[in-house]
Amino acid sequence: MGRGASPPVGGGTQLNPGQAWTINVPAGTSSGRVWGRTGCSFDGSGRGSCQSADCGGALSCTLSGQPPLTLAEFTIGGSQDFYDLSVIDGYNLAMSFSCSSGVTVTCRDSRCPDAYLFPEDNTKTHACGGNSNYQVVFCP
Repeated sequence: MGRGASPPVGGGTQLNPGQAWTINVPAGTSSGRVWGRTGCSFDGSGRGSCQSADCGGALSCTLSGQPPLTLAEFTIGGSQDFYDLSVIDGYNLAMSFSCSSGVTVTCRDSRCPDAYLFPEDNTKTHACGGNSNYQVVFCP
């Protein structure tokens, strides 16, 4: 299982189910998105594909993954950060997401109560202390 992340956190690396990845947010970051990819195969040059949430055939993502994908998002807001999970673009794997001073949100299926289910849903955003780091766990 791989992970995708859009800039400034961009990248791709393998995480086994239940492994955690701590996102140390670089200074000057305004927002970020993280998603899990499954069934990935890449060559030595970083080109390949994933069965779900592929990001243009690249190991190191510079654009969002293709739906369906379970998505974690964060926005840096000065004294407070805001974060959420979303399955608006579909669901491809279970995920937990948290910030260093906030609650953990978890999504284990496509109708998960902790995630945004449709665009007009505005009750799933959580706040935590400003300039937080985040932790994502796939298949918790």
